[in-house]
Amino acid sequence: MSLPDGVERHAFGGTTSIATRGHPEYGERTDGEWRRWDPHRSKLGAMLEIGMETGLTADQKALYLGAAAGTTASHVADFGGPTYAVEFAPRPTRDLLDVAERRPNLFPLLKDARKPETYAHVVEPVDVLVQDVATRGQGRVATLNRQFLREDGYLLAAIKARSEDVTADPEDVFDDVVSDIGDAYDVVATESLAPYHDDHLGVVARPRR
Repeated sequence: MSLPDGVERHAFGGTTSIATRGHPEYGERTDGEWRRWDPHRSKLGAMLEIGMETGLTADQKALYLGAAAGTTASHVADFGGPTYAVEFAPRPTRDLLDVAERRPNLFPLLKDARKPETYAHVVEPVDVLVQDVATRGQGRVATLNRQFLREDGYLLAAIKARSEDVTADPEDVFDDVVSDIGDAYDVVATESLAPYHDDHLGVVARPRR
């Protein structure tokens, strides 16, 4: 598994995990300046932990959809460049603002990822689009936000089956969402995020040219 510069495997009290350097934000283990990137708390962390090739590199520009309180976005900003963090709910956005105060390259946006026109005037072209939204139409969200992604960039999406249809078989849901993503992207890899996240699928894709 290749990790981007700024992300390393580090020992925390006998447990080895991926980690970044930065201020701790959610009770994660620390060792000096290193903070554990807990894959149980982060879908992107789980993608890295299970060995998916994400194409992540240091200092790249990122758009994070579904940033919540900033658990994963904080790690992305630790090793990345400008990181635009979109969150729809006001309560977690307040926590996200606190996280951003300690990271001058993290820009919180209280916006709806289903309406990219509301933040298109703020977000510059990015190298990576990270998506972790709990809503129906996750494939459409990825397609709508394709406009921000550079031609050589990556979509890194965590698909939540239960957010699409709580009654459907997760594998059927994944097939449908990946098909929707394929309208705007070439899907490079998919992998279950178990055992870290049940009924979730990690997707790596490149924008269609």
